[in-house]
Amino acid sequence: MVSSREGATAPAMHFELVQSISLAGSFEVANDDRAGMTARAAWIIDGATDLGEPGLVGASGGAEWLSCVADRAFATCDDLPVDAMCRAAAAEAVAAYERDRTREPVARWELPRAALFAARLHAERLEFAWIADCCAYLVDARGAVRLGPPADIGDGEERTAAALAEHGLGAAKRPGPILEFLREARSQAGPDGFGVENAGLAKLQTGSVACAAGASLVLMTDGFSALLDRYDLVTPDELGRRLAADGLDGLVREMRAAEARDARCERWPRFKVSDDATALWLRIA
Repeated sequence: MVSSREGATAPAMHFELVQSISLAGSFEVANDDRAGMTARAAWIIDGATDLGEPGLVGASGGAEWLSCVADRAFATCDDLPVDAMCRAAAAEAVAAYERDRTREPVARWELPRAALFAARLHAERLEFAWIADCCAYLVDARGAVRLGPPADIGDGEERTAAALAEHGLGAAKRPGPILEFLREARSQAGPDGFGVENAGLAKLQTGSVACAAGASLVLMTDGFSALLDRYDLVTPDELGRRLAADGLDGLVREMRAAEARDARCERWPRFKVSDDATALWLRIA
């Protein structure tokens, strides 16, 4: 083989799928997470839990609808830089909403929105972008590096859940006071997520990191990253070893068992006993 020093172009790196998992928080409702990949791009989407009944965009709930729209959009624009991929998907979500909506929203809390993380390989660097609380870990022989939002991004929600605990946490049907609080909070929030009123993605954040063949990239929704961020069941330093030993399925089973032991949401205040948990484990080759 001719070396790159002699003028040949080095082979392009690409993603290989090792394992993926997407486990609903409850088997009684739809899973609002989606994840996908191509040879050089990957993405994960977490639809924000609906706070009302389906109907705005047809029979599907708004969160599931938005995740599906975004997933399809990312698959068709994977040749773009990562920030452009995200903006193209957001523009498609806005256009799809105008096509699919059946009525005016009850209030801003009903508008579909989501968190996302996307990555794209470019030469010997990994470009990534995120909005809200989806993240990823780049894992190699030196350890694991978190990409995206900080690990404490969910602390505010945990404090809010603790403050509302008197109304009952973890119920399949949210008590009225909690539902009204969440609706008001979402209505007051600006259009800063991934959603149908934010084609420009003003709060999209981007970054890049050097990478090499042999490293792993693990994309996670917050329902999966909780095992590191909230429950401390796995540390970043342990992640590579635990993946090799137990895989994504072993890790999520451990997390679900811990959540079941805290079904009243007392040790870890949260609005749902279990959230949708999705992860995509890729190897860079």
